[in-house]
Amino acid sequence: MSGRIPQAFIDELLARADIIEVLGSRLQLRKAGREYKALCPFHNEKTPSFTVSPDKGFYHCFGCGAHGTALGFLMEHDRLPFVEAVEELAGMVGLEVPREDSPAARVQRSHHELLAQAARIYRELLKDAPQAVAYLKARGVDGTTAARYHLGFAPDAWDTVQLRLGGNPEAEQALLTVGLLTENERGRRYDRFRDRIMFPIRDLRGRVVGFGGRVLGDGEPKYLNSPETPVFHKGRELYGLYEARQALRQIGRLVVVEGYMDVIGLARHGIAYAVATLGTATTAEQLARLFRVTDEVVFCFDGDRAGRAAAWRALENALPEAREGRQIGFLFLPEGEDPDSLVAREGANAFEARLATEVQPLSDFLVERLAREVDTDSVDGRARLAEQARPLLARLPPGVYRELLLEKLAATVGLGAARLEKLLAAGAPGVDTARERAATPARPRPRSGRASLVRQALLRLLHCPQAALTGPDPDFLASLERPGAALLQAVIDDIRAHPQITPAMLLEHWREHPEGRHLGRLLDTELLVDDEAAAEEYRDIMLRLGVEARRARIEQLSARAGTLEEAEKAELRALIAASGR
Repeated sequence: MSGRIPQAFIDELLARADIIEVLGSRLQLRKAGREYKALCPFHNEKTPSFTVSPDKGFYHCFGCGAHGTALGFLMEHDRLPFVEAVEELAGMVGLEVPREDSPAARVQRSHHELLAQAARIYRELLKDAPQAVAYLKARGVDGTTAARYHLGFAPDAWDTVQLRLGGNPEAEQALLTVGLLTENERGRRYDRFRDRIMFPIRDLRGRVVGFGGRVLGDGEPKYLNSPETPVFHKGRELYGLYEARQALRQIGRLVVVEGYMDVIGLARHGIAYAVATLGTATTAEQLARLFRVTDEVVFCFDGDRAGRAAAWRALENALPEAREGRQIGFLFLPEGEDPDSLVAREGANAFEARLATEVQPLSDFLVERLAREVDTDSVDGRARLAEQARPLLARLPPGVYRELLLEKLAATVGLGAARLEKLLAAGAPGVDTARERAATPARPRPRSGRASLVRQALLRLLHCPQAALTGPDPDFLASLERPGAALLQAVIDDIRAHPQITPAMLLEHWREHPEGRHLGRLLDTELLVDDEAAAEEYRDIMLRLGVEARRARIEQLSARAGTLEEAEKAELRALIAASGR
């Protein structure tokens, strides 16, 4: 767990981030006056009700009630935890995320430092390992490429890392925790990686989080990865993604391959946009991470039976990320070839020509695969095809991409798209089709009607925080017996403590507070006046609340007229004079 991120940094991050740029990389935004609109990514709709305000740094859907800042959007849309969303947004604007120190943060740093030390040891040992150098040269890996990917070597010994980084039980336990040591059933600890070419796996910030090791001899397994650790999760990381982002300013396409050497082989020939999964099928989390970097992902597999089976698993996992503006394709290589061997034989230009002409779009691959398993000339075959497509279509998010795929499938089945969708929805209890999503009750819209004065004041402050800087002193709110008065005073105090605060910053200040959700819903409410008018209305509301507070206090003191102390009598006279009574 990371240390707490200072609020001042969150404020600076939101001040620098362009919400239109952030959301525009994931949605098709269209300008509409001073704002932008799009189809909401959080519910099924055909008419845009999702609005983004660049001035306020805030988005809101009038259809389902989704709302938030650029940071909140990354959390909900990309399914990121708060800290990772901050890191992602910081990377977009070129800021380094600071953290207030904590025991958990110190432990995490120590894990990363330990893995970095191991990577340096493996790199140094590679220089003195002629057999490992000879293997890499035979695979065509030059010194520049080896240095770029920080390749190393783990000797055929049981205690190389243990001797250099261990030395005491606490240090050995740390090595065990990060996966550099392993332990047998008798409790003996020894190096996990032995006699292997070492591939450091780095996260998006360039920190070593784990390793992959390729055995030099005939040992098994041929490739060995780090186990799951507090800093390494195989289903989240992608080998080569950090290096691709370092090599290319703009990444128009990412090619997903199966092995470390495929990434390195392609990079050696100038194709710097390849990444590899870590011995598992591509996960939804990895795909979400890929689409935060590029709009086009191509899965590259062998053309044999195993390769096509792997491609189908990748397709199933890719469906939730398939939406308009994104391209997902599949490149099948000649049988017996992998990307490393093919680019070495044909060259980079020929490989990129394959990417330009032979990539099969996800929709084509899906329909072709389903059609191959049935007799599309028969009614029963076409019905079976539609039935097999049902769970796949249910995984697609609503939107244009799903509609187009449905049309393509309908043409193959021989039905109209609307008719096919109706049949799919009718026969699938519990299946999350677009029809069912559309029928799902939307999030409640903001309340309409006459709002209380406190609510009206909060509404204007949320849209125009600077109004609090020149409005009346809010001290009277402490004695005002109205729902929300204490919240209004706290928001005013927050704004006065941060004079440059924006609506988005204000919302993030209250993210962890119980009232934060209430403030977010208030900000959803449209304010039909400009900032100057909002500030004037806020001042008027506060004056009215002040009058109400004085009257209440006068009534309270007057009821005790015979028992007032001198100070209270003076207060009552002052209040009556101020009220003009």
